[in-house]
Amino acid sequence: MTLVGLAFAGCTQTDSSSTTEPVTRAPVRIQFLDVSDWHGQVDPLTVDGKQVGGAAVISSYWTADRAANPNTLTLTAGDAIGASLPVSAFFDDTPAIRALGMMGVQVDTFGNHNFDKGTAFLQTKIDEASFSYVSANLARVEDNLSGVAPYKIFDVGGVKVGVVGITNPDAPTLVKPGSFGTIDVTDPIPAANAARAHAMAEGAQVTVAIVHMGITGVDPATGLAFGPLIDFANNVGGFDFIFGDHTDLQYSGVHGTALVVENRSKGRTYVRVAASVDPENGRVISRDATFVTPFASAVTPDQAILDMLAPYRAELVTLKSVVIGESAVRIPRGDSCGNSAGRTCESLVGNVITDAMRFETAADFAITNSGGIRADLTCPSTDNPFDFCPPFVAPPYPITNGQVQTVLPFGNIVVSVTVNGAELKAMLENGVSEMPGVNGKFAQVSGLCFTYDIALPRGSRVLGAVRQAADGSCTGAPVDLTSASSYLVLENDFMAVGGDGYPNVATRISTLDFMDATVIHAIGHASPIAPAIQGRITCTTSGLTACPVVLP
Repeated sequence: MTLVGLAFAGCTQTDSSSTTEPVTRAPVRIQFLDVSDWHGQVDPLTVDGKQVGGAAVISSYWTADRAANPNTLTLTAGDAIGASLPVSAFFDDTPAIRALGMMGVQVDTFGNHNFDKGTAFLQTKIDEASFSYVSANLARVEDNLSGVAPYKIFDVGGVKVGVVGITNPDAPTLVKPGSFGTIDVTDPIPAANAARAHAMAEGAQVTVAIVHMGITGVDPATGLAFGPLIDFANNVGGFDFIFGDHTDLQYSGVHGTALVVENRSKGRTYVRVAASVDPENGRVISRDATFVTPFASAVTPDQAILDMLAPYRAELVTLKSVVIGESAVRIPRGDSCGNSAGRTCESLVGNVITDAMRFETAADFAITNSGGIRADLTCPSTDNPFDFCPPFVAPPYPITNGQVQTVLPFGNIVVSVTVNGAELKAMLENGVSEMPGVNGKFAQVSGLCFTYDIALPRGSRVLGAVRQAADGSCTGAPVDLTSASSYLVLENDFMAVGGDGYPNVATRISTLDFMDATVIHAIGHASPIAPAIQGRITCTTSGLTACPVVLP
């Protein structure tokens, strides 16, 4: 008879009649640990007054997970660096790369933020990493980066697991033009299918895709998720697991043959996937996903990571902890319609930043993309010992040097350009072109107030604009949005060279100062500040598409 449950690969059992049968190997329990869109979040987040995540905390959770099942593969799916905390960003994200290795990450792919500083910089990070990078949909990658493969095969408890990486197709539009060198980001579906086929030919039994694409929402009528991650999962063939990223939404579901998961960003949650696999043929017998909120209070943080970060932190603390001003109100990243990333409506932080850009200049208007705004401007009321903010009782709310740089982590520069009214209208049109979708190109403005119709076709939504009056109200003179007029506009250098789809005016710009320095200077001179929502961006609708609702 066949003996089931004995883990003796290649052995036979002999009975009294000297006939032999192969002994079936027992299923192998394997485990995947995944964090999404980490962005160098080496320190814990404050979530509802509690400390969550951070490299040392997650490392301790993962150590316990691996102790429970050593057959573990630890991975992430892009943007693990870029738009990082100052303690990492100030040191070119070397602290984040080191922390990822110490946490036990084994493989990563590239998202748009990996390319924020271009391919030469990215190569230094690849060289520093103790883990592998894979991406299958980067044409001519070998001409620009070394040490990158379409896939890699890992031995996990005797099961060969092939991991295919995928970079988000819109990544080149989300960074400065030229940041990808001569790399083209190709269609992810045929690229993933081809890489999976090659991995299987090389012996992979289980196939995994780590994809820098996420869900964008859930249909309330059907309960079904939608977005680029779901489109990818529904159209590729044969993957067993797909780990998404990029959109800061949590999801788990089966699409086709694959279990598809995505976490909240920056380590707010991570996922632990447990699977049982037939080691003979790679068939996944069972699988389930558990989302974990890594509370700092529940574990002893990994001391080795704390010790690694300590010298970086000490070097920063003197400069970054300086209080440069105060606000009478909290200034969150979220906007007046409740979008936590500030990408659907006017926001207090957007108003402060764009007003600061115009401070002490002769510029008519300022505009910046919401995707460049990454955090609350005011210090959190709940003290976080890992940030650069003092403990305080609100109001007022302190604003520190380090907090400004957390809001504006990209090192962007304020630039000026003279445009005609039609060009200005094109900028505003681009800012609302993805509505009602949530997109980083959404514009925050100063000096003008504009109205758009969300139901009209892209490129023809902006109905008009007026100047802000001296008191900030939207009661000034009309803005001529035709080519007959001329205005001095301030924006950031990312936008000026065509980033996020804004008009490329690079040959006409004059550079001013770094955005963070500009904001620090303006707040320091105007403090205390009391920003308010002023109606700078008004949405109307002439059709079925509804405007986002401004919260009371």
